[in-house]
Formats: sequence, structure tokens, C-alpha cells
Amino acid sequence: MRKFVFTILSLSLFCLYSCDDGDVITVELEFDETFSACGETDLVLYKTKSTPSESLSIVINNLSIADLLEVGDDNTLKLEKTGAFNYRIYSNETLPSNLFCNDVPPADIKIMNDYEDASANATFTTTLVEDDDDGILAELEDINGNGDLTDDDTDGDGLPNYIDADDDGDNVLTKDEAPDPNSDNILDDALDTDDDGVPNYLDADDDGDGIDTRDEETDSQDQNPGNDVTNSDVGADYLNKDVTNVDTPVATAYRNHTIKQTYTVTLLVTEISLEGLISIDEHDFGLLSNGALTNSRSVTPDFN
Repeated sequence: MRKFVFTILSLSLFCLYSCDDGDVITVELEFDETFSACGETDLVLYKTKSTPSESLSIVINNLSIADLLEVGDDNTLKLEKTGAFNYRIYSNETLPSNLFCNDVPPADIKIMNDYEDASANATFTTTLVEDDDDGILAELEDINGNGDLTDDDTDGDGLPNYIDADDDGDNVLTKDEAPDPNSDNILDDALDTDDDGVPNYLDADDDGDGIDTRDEETDSQDQNPGNDVTNSDVGADYLNKDVTNVDTPVATAYRNHTIKQTYTVTLLVTEISLEGLISIDEHDFGLLSNGALTNSRSVTPDFN
């Protein structure tokens, strides 16, 4: 819960000029740290609370959720807009979930006070974080230890390890190669089938038989060595050093990769003047909560 405290003078609920008796009233507005949004081409951004029932909202015309996700090459976006900002107080004990963004407003809503600034400034800041969701924290995929995740590409396929679902390019997904068996974020116990000091998820030849893992597809050429099993007692051929069938075709393609995308959108509203009764330099509206902020993209790297 984020608490916003406005100190105001007592002539009016929102009064900035001096009052005769000098009394000061403090009003506390406690809203969640997240806000919601609706609308296709005109966004309504809002948050509500009960006890007492209040809402904060801002309407931005000619703006969509998609616009907020148009990050640049650095995976960030800063966008400044102007919109109508409202602080409303209701007599209802609780507020319905469909208070905003309906063609027909709920009939039983009673607004006691509605304070508006028709042209408040809104600054959106969007950050995109991508991850391969391979069971390894992104910061642990800094193989060379220089703090830059973008230059760690074990298999040279153009995808840095932190967004590469198959770090070693052997067509076995990293998450299926037991990089962190006990999920403690310590990779010292990562599976190393051939005990060569290179864990399977970074080893192009997991069983050390001289044949690359990605080439050990004896039954089907489907970019998945995990389903090629000669001896079921041992497991897949790529983990069985006794299976060295050199007559099978070598791999010619990588499997498709899915990269998870998570957008973080925050909103700062500034230069708020509510009907000339109160002036607020800036208001941290919080963090956008919306299903469209989680997405994914698919990539099939060029084979090498």
C-alpha cells in the first residue's frame, strides 16, 4: 500500500492560501502501488480503494497499451503525455470492479466530490526485461564475469546465454540439462555426464564420445536428441558414450527458441492543479498491472 499525504489548510478541503485561524488538516490517501488500464486508443489509467471509497484516474487520448511497449534498442521507453486527472470521493461503501471503462457507468455510484485537472502531465517509463526461462537466473549467466550479459554467447548463435534457451547449441534445452538440480541458484552441482569439468548445459558433447550431442539423432531428425534412445536402460544416446553411430546425418538446424518478455511500466503525474484548490508538483501513480505486459517472442538462430 502506497500512502500519499497532502497537507492542506482548513478553509476548504484543498486550500493552499493562508486561513484566518491557521489550522492545518492532513489528508492521507492510501492506494495500492499498482494501477490498472483500459481502452484501445484512449487509455484510462486508474486505481480505487475502499474505506473510504476513492479513486484516482487519468485519461490519455490517442494512446494504447501497445504504444507503451514500443521500447528502443536499449529496451527502454520514456513517453510524455497530457491528460485529465481526477481525484474522486464516493458515498458508496465499496466500489465495483467495473467502475471505469464501461459504456454505461454503474447506476448506483454516488460521487460526493470530483476534483479535476484537465491537463496534468503524465510521464511513462517502460523497461523490457527478456529471459530464456531456462532455470538459471540471468545474472548467473555472466560466464566471463564482466557484468555484461550481452557478450556471453557460448554457442555463438547470436543469442546471449541469458536469452538463449539452449546455451551450448546442442539442441537440448538448458532447462532439461539439470543446470541447477536442487534449485539453490548455485551451479556447482550442474549435471556433467562425462566429468570433463564442463556442465552439460555448456557442453557440446555431453557424454564425451566424440560426437556432438546435436548430431546424435538416430531415429528422427527433429532437432531434439532427447527422443533418440538406443538403450532405454541408459537413456538418450547423447548421454550414452557407448552409442557412437557416425552414419547418422549431422544436424543442420537449431531448434526454435522462446524468449520470455516482461515489461515494467510506471507512471509519474506532475503539475497537478485540482480546480485551483490544490497544487501537487508530482504524484507517483505506481506500476501498471496488465496482462499485456507479459509476452514472448520466438527465434530460430542461424545455424553454425
